[in-house]
Amino acid sequence: MALDVLSGGRVIAGVGPGSSERDYDAVWIPFHDRWKRFDESVRILRALLRQESPPDDTRYFTAHDLALRPAPLQDGGVPLWIGSWGSAAGLRRVARVGDGWLASAYNTTPDQFASAIALLGDELRRQGRHAEQFPNALVTMWTWITESQSERERILADVLAPLLNRPVDELRERVCVGSAEICAELLSRYASSGCQRVYLWLLGDEPRQIELAAAEIAPRIKS
Repeated sequence: MALDVLSGGRVIAGVGPGSSERDYDAVWIPFHDRWKRFDESVRILRALLRQESPPDDTRYFTAHDLALRPAPLQDGGVPLWIGSWGSAAGLRRVARVGDGWLASAYNTTPDQFASAIALLGDELRRQGRHAEQFPNALVTMWTWITESQSERERILADVLAPLLNRPVDELRERVCVGSAEICAELLSRYASSGCQRVYLWLLGDEPRQIELAAAEIAPRIKS
């Protein structure tokens, strides 16, 4: 885990089984097996990250006599944050095996996120875990900061809608595409809903977009 060592112990591993059936078809693996395989892979990965022996009762993967070098710098290994769109089953899995929750921006809203956080808290308490200390973040927050309304609509209609196969009207309310004010208002709603971090997925011109996010959006976010 060289990245964890080089970063001074700041690496977080976001993991999930993927949602594309075509990916599984490409390697001749039944799509309905993905969660069973994922659960087993998390057990193996966590053991390796903790410098422990992998489990020997695996069904899908063989991981005997494996070891990761160099060892992660963090005590307990690199945290495994589980990706889930927010279904009840997905949040139960996050509470059971995750070190954090990664939600998907274009698959939720601030109100839905708040409801999911409440459900996750209930599941964590059932597992005997501290809900208040459990971290979360929002990923796949597609971002293009522009003060031009026509450019905003072009990015939504010509770039994101075809890419994600989602209606423009739905995406308009879920991603940071638009003015700094629009983006800050959306992120403020997420902050009020209990979201702790947001990972922006920039659609290009990364240096300039990062500067705009830091200078124009961050100061306007209210929790």
